[in-house]
Amino acid sequence: MFHIANFENNDDVNVLAQLGAFKVIEWKRDLSVTPESAAQAWFCSEMNVRRRQVICDLSQSAVTVQAGAMQWMVGDVRANTGVKGVGDFFGKAMRGAVTNESAIKPEYEGTGTLVLEPTYRYIILIDVANWGNNIVLDDGIFLACYSSLKHQAVMRSNISSAVGGGQGLFNLSIQGYGALAIESPCPAEELIEITLENDVLKIDGNQALAWSGSLDFTVERSGKSLIGSAASGEGLVNVYRGTGKVLMAPTAFA
Repeated sequence: MFHIANFENNDDVNVLAQLGAFKVIEWKRDLSVTPESAAQAWFCSEMNVRRRQVICDLSQSAVTVQAGAMQWMVGDVRANTGVKGVGDFFGKAMRGAVTNESAIKPEYEGTGTLVLEPTYRYIILIDVANWGNNIVLDDGIFLACYSSLKHQAVMRSNISSAVGGGQGLFNLSIQGYGALAIESPCPAEELIEITLENDVLKIDGNQALAWSGSLDFTVERSGKSLIGSAASGEGLVNVYRGTGKVLMAPTAFA
């Protein structure tokens, strides 16, 4: 039996979102300041530059997290590597190498509470079922998910996606039923969600955070010819074709 005081019930903490086993909290301001850093801390708070964390209730589901994301845990919590054998290890190592994600993502199960490291990025909770049970993530934004979800490296539809799109040839696909937490460069209020029904979305730049696994993703010339693309000043664009959804930031991100 355990009891946590002065954490979620702290008047300096806001609960931003909750989905299943995941709860996102935000610290309104940083009180651990010195006279030299007080002004910077105040402006950070006013401009929404704040620490955010994910609290995982393992009694609802076992979770898989990005390597190094655990900050502290209490109660009945059992951790393992999630590796089920030599073949599974090499498969995960290969997937990590091509998707720029950690090769081994630890899994936590039990009835206790797991708290992830604070981040200044924005944490978005997603129900994978709302994405046709298959969502593809841009590199480096995965934070945590239900351990029941399957991870798979998916290849772009053409090699030019890697060469011309400024991104890798593979992405991490999350499949199944359950909740997912990602780290976004901008808050949920600014994210644009576009639903396609046998249609095409073209984006000039790296703005897409996630998209349905049912979509065909390629990189193509913005015009019908090289001369047309050069004249328009756009060049190559990321193209999402088919039926599904795309979650995108309002501006390109690193």
